Amino acid sequence: METQNKSQKRNRIIYWIFTIWMALGMVSTAIVQLMKNKDELANFTTLGYPAYLMTIIGVWKILGVIAVLIPKRPLLKEWAYAGFFFVMSGAFVSHIIVGDTLGRTFPALLLLILVGISWYFRPADRKTSASN
Repeated sequence: METQNKSQKRNRIIYWIFTIWMALGMVSTAIVQLMKNKDELANFTTLGYPAYLMTIIGVWKILGVIAVLIPKRPLLKEWAYAGFFFVMSGAFVSHIIVGDTLGRTFPALLLLILVGISWYFRPADRKTSASN
């Protein structure tokens, strides 16, 4: 029983470290996108995406962070994680397709990894009953 409690405590610590890191990454990139930062705009256009997509993705990221951080609402959290996965995997693959360097591709990969780790280590009260 004690080993199980230690494991749960360790998992909860891992969850919160990676979730906060993911949330900060999502919010900071959302702000850059919502402010239409010139470097981010150039990044989006190099990837072949329209500028208005920055606003849509920026708003989605902020709403997703809120959904992941608030208590309860496990189904909403699953949707937020799915959205983060689709956005970040899409960004990662887009960078690879246009031949970007690792330096330009790595931020999307890092956020994708943070999303996966946060999702994997989420506590039972943050999971849907089907994923328990």
